[in-house]
Amino acid sequence: MKVINTITEMQNVSKTEKRNGKKIGFVPTMGFLHEGHQELLKQARETNDIVVLSIFVNPLQFGPNEDFDAYPRDFERDEHIAEKLGVDFLFYPSIDEMYPGDRTTVIKVEKRVDVLCGKHRPGHFDGVATVVMKLFQIVQPHYAYFGMKDAQQVAVIEGLVNDYHLDVEIIRVATIREKDGLAKSSRNVYLRSNERQEASRLYHALTIAKEMMVSGKKQEDIKAYVRDSIQQHTSAEMEYVEIYAYPALEKMENLNQHTDIIIAIAAKFSKARLIDNIVFHPTETKQ
Repeated sequence: MKVINTITEMQNVSKTEKRNGKKIGFVPTMGFLHEGHQELLKQARETNDIVVLSIFVNPLQFGPNEDFDAYPRDFERDEHIAEKLGVDFLFYPSIDEMYPGDRTTVIKVEKRVDVLCGKHRPGHFDGVATVVMKLFQIVQPHYAYFGMKDAQQVAVIEGLVNDYHLDVEIIRVATIREKDGLAKSSRNVYLRSNERQEASRLYHALTIAKEMMVSGKKQEDIKAYVRDSIQQHTSAEMEYVEIYAYPALEKMENLNQHTDIIIAIAAKFSKARLIDNIVFHPTETKQ
């Protein structure tokens, strides 16, 4: 595995590999790799000749009340994980390399960001879209892998690719879960022992909500069930329970047989805010 720190070298490597007929799979991250990232890398490794991992803590997606400096970093650990999983090139640029001066253009996301987590983090997805656009131009991958745990981010990036006709295919990767259904996350370590047991109720409520949706229950009744179920069985404070068409992230008056549906939740425990979702097609049968 080779570590690359400059944009020019990364672009040249990608151009050379593509000229040689190699398929490039790309996994963009902010580092501190966990099992969700590892699953993205495994899938990229299985289906591509070349795997590129990027690690860059992007300052543009941190809001004024979010501590950029406190974001966890451990490059040596990440480097070891990447090499073990068969990454070919690790792109690890500095902030000055990625943002060398004042920008003359701005990417502003107009849709899919006024709901769910984006509603509470104005400007966050503008920063995400900006850095992803830059990374796609630098790495020039055929495929890019994103986890569905952050389904809103996937929706925004798919919109970016479609709007600008980017020559990359976005691969959605299913959320990695613990045996009891809890979505794996670095935030889970902040759960107290009793909260960790309670947290499995989030996915349990989502699976029941999906069954209710498929069987024709009203959306308001479904959202009320999820909210009540989590509040009754956990100590968490519900931030939101929402149902939208996916990836448009727009409300539906009736089920549309031509679009997927997302049921998404966010819940705050004492020291951890957890998000989860379930995306499915309305014609799916009950599980």
